[in-house]
Amino acid sequence: MLLFTGVAAPIAGLLFRRVSGGWDSLGKGPFAIVQQPRAPRYLGQPAAAVDPAIQAAEVRQMLNAKRERQQRRGEEPLDVETETTRLLASAETPTSTSARQDAELRAEVRQLVVTRNERRMRSGLEPLDVETETDRQLGDLVGSP
Repeated sequence: MLLFTGVAAPIAGLLFRRVSGGWDSLGKGPFAIVQQPRAPRYLGQPAAAVDPAIQAAEVRQMLNAKRERQQRRGEEPLDVETETTRLLASAETPTSTSARQDAELRAEVRQLVVTRNERRMRSGLEPLDVETETDRQLGDLVGSP
């Protein structure tokens, strides 16, 4: 028993590791958990447009369910029509949100450029034009200025 544990098992382990990559293939195969699943095809495509009537019906259905739960708990029930109008109106204006985010991103990049200019001036280098450098940085970040 000691002979097997002390001599044969380590030799078998070394052979298993060296011969035909057995150690590297251990636990791999078609049913292994270690393999990364392929991303579904629909993740790379843009989302299909949603019919506004279907979207309104689904929102109304979810709000009705929420209202019923609130009534069962004894809470003040939700006004479904008002809430539906509010939610659908906020869903229709993503451009203002994206414009606000773009302005925030531009302000943040501009602040970084100003800070970099301060560092350059302390080092004795010439400061860069803030607006030009901000446009360049945004172009590098987003892909187009």
